[in-house]
Formats: sequence, structure tokens, C-alpha cells
Amino acid sequence: MKIEELGEFGLIKHLTSTVKLQNHSTQKGVGDDCAVLHYPQEKDVLVTTDLLLEGVHFDLTYVPLKHLGYKSAMVNFSDVYAMGGMPRQITVSLGISQRFSVEDMEEFYNGLQLACEAHGVDIVGGDTTSSMTGLTISITCIGDVEKGKAVCRDGAKQGDLICVTGNLGAAYMGLQLLEREKAVYYQQLQEHHGNETLEMAQPDFAGKEYLLERQLKPEARRDIILKLQEKGIQPTSMMDISDGLSSELMHICEQSNCGCRIYEEHIPLDYETASQAEEFNMNVTTCALNGGEDYELLFTVALTDKEKIEKLEDVRMIGYITKAEDGKVLITRDGSVFDLKAQGWNPLKNES
Repeated sequence: MKIEELGEFGLIKHLTSTVKLQNHSTQKGVGDDCAVLHYPQEKDVLVTTDLLLEGVHFDLTYVPLKHLGYKSAMVNFSDVYAMGGMPRQITVSLGISQRFSVEDMEEFYNGLQLACEAHGVDIVGGDTTSSMTGLTISITCIGDVEKGKAVCRDGAKQGDLICVTGNLGAAYMGLQLLEREKAVYYQQLQEHHGNETLEMAQPDFAGKEYLLERQLKPEARRDIILKLQEKGIQPTSMMDISDGLSSELMHICEQSNCGCRIYEEHIPLDYETASQAEEFNMNVTTCALNGGEDYELLFTVALTDKEKIEKLEDVRMIGYITKAEDGKVLITRDGSVFDLKAQGWNPLKNES
């Protein structure tokens, strides 16, 4: 079905007809000029926005629309978790070109709603319009945190431990796999003189499922925030790892006016990531430092919390905070010292 057959309001009604509200703070959702929210005085409100552009942040050659909807929500939830809070509502705005059908948008919303249901988040509004340049996605997420307990980037202190959740570099390896197969596809297409109806060799991703999932279907770390709260651990600073460990750590150091020392041997890596990096003849540590899109949490805690952190599953201590004049450095496995560089994802970089 063509989107123009439903029109803007018909499309919104069609896509949001199954949305069920889950939060007490949502008093009125989709259907009015504004959503109506109410937060108690003992809470601080968190607001974050992400803009995703086709051809810049995602490639529909290999990204299914359902996965894209899921990921679009998760990247916003991750920002709220990185402040120590809980996401409660999102608004979703879409710029849609004529090549998309109503069924395409249903797939996107199916993924979006799956993410929201898994994390207890309400879809409360948004906007749709036509686009001349492909698909544009803008999502605003509203969350809450106990008053005065929001974790910012500027609270790290000398002697604090630097911690990372999960493992790093897998999403980047997944992206490299997809980009390789995209190049093969277009090469085949060229050899067949652009005839897409001819049978093409399909990519073999057997044994690579974890890497692809990390790229296409990331999971925001709600579980870690709940564990930290349960154990009474208050991070002194925190970020999610969207642009790469090195870039994020430098943000914390710059805003906290401090330095850091991290150790290569302590950076958490998955076996599949290391194996794929070797196949691509890449340095796996470089991938972990600069790959990005892991959506794991990077945080610092006071040294007094060391024993509590050691007991947390899926959290790794990778170094500590130093004085600003000591610099921001990586200690390699052979004891060499290298300055950290922000070589991660830069959306404003001119690729040409």
C-alpha cells in the first residue's frame, strides 16, 4: 500500500494503533497535539535526541527495517542508562521517501515496539513528513532518575577505577562483514549488467551470528544500571560507548579535567571479534578502541567500590583515573605506553 493512500494522520493512526502505555508518568500518549507527562518531585527528568540518516548512519542494502526500528530505540535508551536513569517515553519523527510502502513502515514500527516493550517505554508522539533524500529518523527519549543522582561525564576523580561492560569491537566487526558482502553483491550486479533478477551468490554468515547481532540488534544495558542500584554503587562518571572506547574515555577525562591509564590486556574482547579481526588482518585492540556502536557502558567508580565491582558479572576494570598532567594513555601487553587518540566515529567528518 502506498503511504499517500493513508495520508500523514492515517499512517500515524495505523502504526500506533497497537501501542499500549506502560508508565504511570504517561498521562496521555499519541492522539493529541501534545503528550501529557507527569513526573513526581523526587525525580529529575532526562531528555535525549538521536538523528539517524540513511546513507550516513545506516544502509538499507543490508539493514532490515525491523532491526532498524529496534536499534533506533535502543541507541536512545542507552543514552538514558548512561546517565544512571530509566527511559520512560519516546517520540518518533520520520522523513519518508516515496519508495517506502505502508508495509515497510509497519516493519520499522514492529522493531521499535519490540524494543519499547522490552524496556518498558511508551511511544507518546512524533511526526511524519515526506523526504527527498531517503529515510530520516529522529527519536527523542524522556527518562527519569532519582533527584540529584544523574551520572554526568564530569565527576571522575584521581584514583577512580575505569570500568567497561560486556565486550568491545564486535559491532564494528559485524559492520565490516556486512560492508564486505555489500561490495561483493554490487560487483556481481555489475558483472550481470545490473540485472537484479538473475540469481546471485548469497553471503555465508555461518558462525558470524554474534557479530551481526551486535551491529544490527544492539542491546542497551538496563541490566547493569539495575545491578549498580541493587549493590549501592554510584558511578562518579559514565557514558555509553557509541563512538568508540577511546573517544568516550577522552570525553570523560576532558570534562572531569583528569587523565587516565588503561591496560590493553584488560579490554574485554569476544573470541569471534578477535578471530574476525585476524581474518581481516586488523588489530583487534584498535577495533575495540575505535570501532564504536557497542552501546556498552563506560563508567568510573571510587576505589572503595572495588570489591563490589569485582563481584558484578559482565563488568571489567580496565584502568584508573590519573592527574590531568599524566595524560591519557594505553599500556600495551608488552608494557609500551601510547597516547589515546579519538579515532572513533565522527558523523561530521568529510569522507571525501
